[in-house]
Amino acid sequence: MNAAGILQIVVYFAVLTAGAIPLGAYMARVYSGERTWLDPVLGPIERVIYKVCFVKQDQEQHWTVYAFSALMFSVVGLLVMYAIMRLQALTPVQFNPAGQAAVAPDLAFNTAVSFTTNTNWQNYGGESTMAYLTQMLGMTVKNFTSAATGMAILVALVRGFARRQSKTVGNFYVDAVRSILYILLPLAVVVTLALVWQGMPQSFDAYTEATTLEGAKQVIAQGPVASQVAIKHLGTNGGGFFNANSAHPFENPTALSNLIEMAGELLISAGLVFAFARMIGDKRQGRALYVAMSVMLVIGIGVCYWAEAAGNPLVQAMGVDVASSDLAPGGNMEGKEVRFGIANSAIFAAATTGTSTGAVNAMHDSFTPIGGMVPMVNIMLGEVIFGGVGCGLHGMIVFVIVTVFIAGLMVGRTPEYLGKKMESREVKLAVLCILIFPLSILGFGAVAMVLPAGLAGMSAAGPHGLSEVLYAYTSATGNNGSAFGGLSGNTLFYNTTLAAAMLIGRFLIIVPTLAIAGSLAAKKIVPPSAGTFPTHGSLFIGLLIAVIVVIGGLTFFPVLALGPIVEHFALAAGTLF
Repeated sequence: MNAAGILQIVVYFAVLTAGAIPLGAYMARVYSGERTWLDPVLGPIERVIYKVCFVKQDQEQHWTVYAFSALMFSVVGLLVMYAIMRLQALTPVQFNPAGQAAVAPDLAFNTAVSFTTNTNWQNYGGESTMAYLTQMLGMTVKNFTSAATGMAILVALVRGFARRQSKTVGNFYVDAVRSILYILLPLAVVVTLALVWQGMPQSFDAYTEATTLEGAKQVIAQGPVASQVAIKHLGTNGGGFFNANSAHPFENPTALSNLIEMAGELLISAGLVFAFARMIGDKRQGRALYVAMSVMLVIGIGVCYWAEAAGNPLVQAMGVDVASSDLAPGGNMEGKEVRFGIANSAIFAAATTGTSTGAVNAMHDSFTPIGGMVPMVNIMLGEVIFGGVGCGLHGMIVFVIVTVFIAGLMVGRTPEYLGKKMESREVKLAVLCILIFPLSILGFGAVAMVLPAGLAGMSAAGPHGLSEVLYAYTSATGNNGSAFGGLSGNTLFYNTTLAAAMLIGRFLIIVPTLAIAGSLAAKKIVPPSAGTFPTHGSLFIGLLIAVIVVIGGLTFFPVLALGPIVEHFALAAGTLF
């Protein structure tokens, strides 16, 4: 670790916070139905969309109808995307210059589920599998709609806290349309232009065949890259246009584009924290959650940076100098881009797994055991360290409900949060949300580790092989999409089971979350009293972080001890499995 790396981390958080606060204020106005500066341009378009889709803007929905609308919206999108991939061979040549064939049924199903659930797990190479039209109508469109779904669910939950004795939580279609039209689309246009300025391709040109200095032929893929990369980061989707994702020079050409992408991953998720505070009328609550999330992210970045900067002890034992200097980056540079270095690789890895983005600018499989464990643990904690757009914050609020319940037990009072009493129904639903993660991750992981079809995909034996499988189901259930690239996931077994994990991690959490929203909306708001446990101070922040870490630790520490932890000690002892 050096001063330059630490400065990069500080600059990153400064840029993030400076963008998130005003964006949060703007998003609060959008979801509250207040007038914004984009209304004169987008208002007429919004009204046309409602008219064409037969949506009554002023007709609100009960939470059950809201949930049904979200599920049906996702199912229809899944089927359309599956059809696009299966019919890809019929795409006109100008939108399929490489002549990509139809995608195999199991891979098409896995990919359709992946992009519908905001996971963007990719068992394929983008430039070698998907046509331009598939990338645009399939991947890019789903990046918008899946992100908007998560944002709409959060808004419904926020209304549950803000409203008094209400039977409705809003209208899903209105919330989703406003998310896309007023937030995601304008930001995506600005970021796309910035990335094109930095040298990212945005065209329909055919792949270019070049001759190298040695006389060999090389095919250089290109296409409408910038538009997909912009929304993949802003919507915490992460699906790469190219197989190498954000390590590819066309997906991440410069140090500035790298900063834009890293900031974009957290910008909306962080902004929603401040939007939440404005919508409930208490900015202190937003600051408390932002601090809690930031502390956990800083710790993750710090541990990952320390582990990677320390280097590989086996390489060091061979007499290789792993110290940082003016002439060498030092540390563990395996799987990393020299143009980004260790600090930016650590920031990217922690940010992409603290959110549900899943994009990578370095190979997590090549990280040291502890450095690679950080991204895994970030997801295991419930994808609440900012998390996916909308989903991360409503996941954090679930932990808040459990935390105030524990605090209530300690002080002998009925737990309250934002003036709403957290009774048995809310606590049970919150616990259900939390239990879904380990049940899916450990359940599917155990099955994969005993069946021949699961073992066949592993590239390594011993603890690292376990880490590959564990990371896959962690990433799928957490709707993240990043991976330890050593696992061969494009098989019938992994395409099917990973798709199931994605669906569980998305929709079995959305439904109880909306049930919490409906239950809270129907309650009265109780004025704070002398006995009310404050939820905006340092004590509550510390208790909230402790609850998240303890629940994650108790649940996943045994399996982590068999994977990355034992691999770390074996590496330190000079032993290879």
